[in-house]
Amino acid sequence: MAIHSPVSTGLPASSGMRERLIVALDVGSASEAQKLVARIGDAAGIYKVGLQLFIAEGPGIVRDLVSSGRLVFLDLKLHDIPTTVALAVKSAAELGVHMLTVHASGGAATEAVAGRVNILAVTVLTSLNDEDMQETGVSGRVSDQVLRMAALAQSAGCQGIVTSPRESLMVRKSLGEGFAIVTPGVRPAGAESNDQQRIATPGQAISNGASHIVVGRPITHAPDPAKAAAAIISEMEQAKNIR
Repeated sequence: MAIHSPVSTGLPASSGMRERLIVALDVGSASEAQKLVARIGDAAGIYKVGLQLFIAEGPGIVRDLVSSGRLVFLDLKLHDIPTTVALAVKSAAELGVHMLTVHASGGAATEAVAGRVNILAVTVLTSLNDEDMQETGVSGRVSDQVLRMAALAQSAGCQGIVTSPRESLMVRKSLGEGFAIVTPGVRPAGAESNDQQRIATPGQAISNGASHIVVGRPITHAPDPAKAAAAIISEMEQAKNIR
């Protein structure tokens, strides 16, 4: 990963919680995604397109969302040799995406897009715990690895990282403000954890220093997705005021 001076980003600066809520469109077709976006509308500021939807529909779904005025978080977790990642990042920039994920342990390729895309480095997947880290040969705890990867991402010029809300407070204290911390694994109180292990509520995530939170099923599977999104934003606002 090439090291150079970090670039500034507008990601953490937004005070409006709507712009800090990312809804995960974890569905298998463009029609399902479009129906969800129509139901949620402007209740959320950013929509995430992950591997399932992108592989099913290709870049067309991203172009459709961007052309409709939506901010898109393209969550592909790119991890390959630097040249390959750089070319993929350039392609994502041409799609007009707002945010894009790469793995922190691979090539960040921030120089490939010259600030046109906010590059977020994935630290440790939220499905992993300390025991999993040991099994894969990584010494120390999840928190140790997250902090190592976050520092590397910042020094490489990434605009932020992706980590669970459990580690976000530690990262914020270590790396300071002006750096995006995007946290998946966010569940309102009482919601099922599903395949996430290191989770927190929306309020806890914001209190711990997250700049953005990613929420999927608690919103997309709700009877009224827009109402569910509004409730989460309200909890985020309360946490921000307390903080």
